[in-house]
Amino acid sequence: MALKVHHLRPAPGAKTAKTRVGRGEGSKGKTAGRGTKGSKARNNIPENFEGGQMPLHMRLPKLKGFKSRNRVEFQVVNLDKLGQLFPDGGEVGVADLVAKGAVRDSLPVKVLGDGELTVALQVSVHKFSKSAKEKIAAAGGSTTEV
Repeated sequence: MALKVHHLRPAPGAKTAKTRVGRGEGSKGKTAGRGTKGSKARNNIPENFEGGQMPLHMRLPKLKGFKSRNRVEFQVVNLDKLGQLFPDGGEVGVADLVAKGAVRDSLPVKVLGDGELTVALQVSVHKFSKSAKEKIAAAGGSTTEV
């Protein structure tokens, strides 16, 4: 008779049942492989426990406040810069400022009132500071928000 795969069996004693620890004195009961006493013998302690030392997540500094997701970041242009770029006066828009290299095309533009303005400018950008509006009006110009 030929030996076939379904005739094969494991050697006697090769397959033993899993030891179920902690299930009574007769079957590896008592300490169940945990040794004697101590916190490790009693309950499972978390892996991030530092032996009573102040834990890492509590030692690190806390972050104060928050960052608003709706905050608008403006590119700023001061009045003295406008006076230098447009000495003859006239109309000034965002496109003109981009062409002169004062701002980029990506972010909104705000004019601030730093410096003095001597020429009349008709400025139209996204936002103005209060002092910038006053100084432009005092120089004989006008402001419009886009």
